[in-house]
Amino acid sequence: MGGCFSVSLSCDQVLNQVSECLSLKGSYIHNLPQNLATLQKAMGILKAKRDDVQGRVNREEFTGHRRRLAQVQVWLTSILTMEIQLNDLLRTSDVELQRLCLCRFCSKNVKKSYLYGNRVMVMLREVESLIPQGEFDVVTDAAPIAEGEELPIQPTIVGQETMLELVWNRLMEDEVGIVGLHGMGGVGKTTLLKQINNRFSERRHGFDVLIWVVVSQNATVHKIQRSIGEKLGLEGKEWDEKSDMKRAHDIHNVLRRKKFVLFLDDIWKKVSLDVLGVPYPNRVNECKVAFTTRSREVCGRMGVDDPIEVHCLDKEKAWNLFKEKVGEHTLGSHQDIPELARKVAGKCRGLPLALNVIGETMACRDTVQEWRRAVDVLTSSATEFSGVEDEILPVLKYSYDSLDDETTKACFLYCSLYPEDGLIDKERLIEYWIGEGFIDEKEGRERAMDQGYVILGTLVRACLLSESDWNVKMHDVVREMAMWIASDLGKHKERCIVKAGAGIPKIPKVKNWKDVRRISLMENDIRIVSESPDCPELTTLLLQRNYKLVEISDVFFQSMPKLLVLDSSWNSLSGFRMDVCNLVSLRYLNLSHTKISELPCGIYMLRMLIHLNLENTSNLESLDGISGLSSLRTLMLRNSNVLLDMSLMKKLQLLEHIEYITVSILASTLVGEKLFDDPRIGRSIQQVWIEENGEEESVQVMVLPALDGLRDIWVSFCKTLEEIKIEKTPWNKSLTSPCFSNLTQVTIVCCDSLKDLTWLLFAPNLTVLHVGDSRRLEEIISKEKAGSVLENNITPFQKLEKLNLIDLPELKSIYWNALPFQRLRCLSIWEGCRKLRKLPLNSKSVFEVEKLVIECGTDEEWIERVEWEDEATRLRFLPSCRT
Repeated sequence: MGGCFSVSLSCDQVLNQVSECLSLKGSYIHNLPQNLATLQKAMGILKAKRDDVQGRVNREEFTGHRRRLAQVQVWLTSILTMEIQLNDLLRTSDVELQRLCLCRFCSKNVKKSYLYGNRVMVMLREVESLIPQGEFDVVTDAAPIAEGEELPIQPTIVGQETMLELVWNRLMEDEVGIVGLHGMGGVGKTTLLKQINNRFSERRHGFDVLIWVVVSQNATVHKIQRSIGEKLGLEGKEWDEKSDMKRAHDIHNVLRRKKFVLFLDDIWKKVSLDVLGVPYPNRVNECKVAFTTRSREVCGRMGVDDPIEVHCLDKEKAWNLFKEKVGEHTLGSHQDIPELARKVAGKCRGLPLALNVIGETMACRDTVQEWRRAVDVLTSSATEFSGVEDEILPVLKYSYDSLDDETTKACFLYCSLYPEDGLIDKERLIEYWIGEGFIDEKEGRERAMDQGYVILGTLVRACLLSESDWNVKMHDVVREMAMWIASDLGKHKERCIVKAGAGIPKIPKVKNWKDVRRISLMENDIRIVSESPDCPELTTLLLQRNYKLVEISDVFFQSMPKLLVLDSSWNSLSGFRMDVCNLVSLRYLNLSHTKISELPCGIYMLRMLIHLNLENTSNLESLDGISGLSSLRTLMLRNSNVLLDMSLMKKLQLLEHIEYITVSILASTLVGEKLFDDPRIGRSIQQVWIEENGEEESVQVMVLPALDGLRDIWVSFCKTLEEIKIEKTPWNKSLTSPCFSNLTQVTIVCCDSLKDLTWLLFAPNLTVLHVGDSRRLEEIISKEKAGSVLENNITPFQKLEKLNLIDLPELKSIYWNALPFQRLRCLSIWEGCRKLRKLPLNSKSVFEVEKLVIECGTDEEWIERVEWEDEATRLRFLPSCRT
């Protein structure tokens, strides 16, 4: 009975559970495997449709300047959510299926199986409902900021069409990945780059993405990445808050699959593409990067060693741009206006920014009086002209602000003391800077000069100065900017009195002399200086090239206690009536090219003087007082009437700090006297002018001491001189090695008896050689005399850059073999060298032959008579020949 009861009870319980399952929609449990399979299949269909829609969105976003619709984004997000939920279900599916029993009609845990089965069915219905929702006719609309958008710009670039084609062609070269444009502010770099951008926007040229980023000063990686991200659809608070590295990763993942062009406008320092996440452009990915900068140095840092410099417009192109801005109506309103307009345009010196602003200002001014006034204002004080101080100078000032240190800034502002469009001698300018104390000379003149050249290089690369071999030049509009800054943005206009090259006949009137820091009156018509100004703050006074200046009053220098730099060269001063002993701070004094016969009274009191220039003072008879100049480092006497002899050497030996001397000496003096026993003075002599005096005994053989500090030598009018030999000195006793290691320039003129210049083998660093008007010169280097020297494997002229040969009727040979001439840039063979037929060249001579110019004056037949080494040599150098 008991056993039967037990079995009967178990059967009842089973029947009750089955009944319960059926009543609780047991199909969720019974059909769970089929429902899971159906859900996964439906999800697969949904994901396939999602991929199709996502592909359409990606294509349209990147190539059609479009952005995905909000409803599309909601649908894509819903699928992402559904995918996460499905993955969660599938992680426990095996457990749930194992829980089923009685042929899936029941479960070991009915409640859990029911809930799981219910979730599966709910998700299945949601997935099935999302599938038809993905039927979109349109998935994107126009984006507010599209990649490759056309930038607003004038329809044409007046005067820069050629430059535009140059930039475009360079950028489209297969091997070019990065192109850099550099030039001064306002020259039109951004305009050119916008034109390039718009060309790509119009036709694409096979590129997928065009990205324009304005970088500007103080740009951060985050800022640039944000600009790039906006063009790539990478934006939003979450993306913006990522680290630089993670944003770079996102940008790289997008751009590595694209052929892109990246424009970076107005960069001031190196922009690292890898830090931004931008793939480096190369021939394989065919991507391009183009940028603009005011600094050539930045171009080098960006890996562009041959950047394109954007220059100011030439005169005619500048006039065309100015005409367009002014308008034909205004120009035609009076017959005199076009001529005046050309003068106004000329004041802009081809700078497009100035031409645009000033042209727009004058567009509605149709009277002659207004145009005459414009010429006067732009000539005398350009900052007072409408638009100059507000629109032009601040743009240029960014270049000044970007300079690294205050010393460089001060040196730049000093350049504004020179006349408009004037050439500035590099060495003279650096000497001023040293005098002013911008550069410290305590470690020696050479190091100070080197630092000055570094500063010049910085200013040139920043496009604040342009340069030639020996000079730099400041654009007139940049000069206006420099004077504006020097006057504290126009607040203290009398701080610097600059009337350089103004043609004034006398010292200008100044309201408050006590506020004046610098005065530049160079290149004027001043005859007499009779004022007695009280200038307690004056540090620089430039009076040079007032050719008519004959007198400076004896009270003029009485109240200038801080004067550091005084240049009164190139005038007609025959003497100083005044006492200069009050100039207790003076460091630089230049009296060269004057008619003085003696040094100024009281000069021995100038204990701070470090630089004294007395070159080309043909009336100077005495250097009395010079021994009191205890700080003197530089003394320049070349081509003065004070010649080097034992008397002068004794005076020089009293100058404790002297280290740079230029001097003239008679050839006869080099024969007898032993002048160079003192190595300190001997090494300080760096420029020598050697000549003959008709009253002295003629010299056939000149013995040149081995001055290892010598940099420049000039031998002239030694009519009887037949040979130059080298003599040992107490500190340089070896003549088997080059003993003129610092000699860079040699000039030999009017030495009619010289036959050769073989001694130049001892000058391995020679860069400039000029030989002229020497009737009997047959060889530059004699093979016969060079034999003993050549045993030491000396190859001459390895650093020669310029070789000038003029009127040498007997010259047959420069050198008997071909020379490498690694640096030669100019070979001038002018009239009177008709016997010189063969040049020391072969097909391997001259490293960069495309930069070489062979000048032969007007003698076109000389080129035809040249005997080239071989045909390869002729073909290599014939294109370099000029008449």
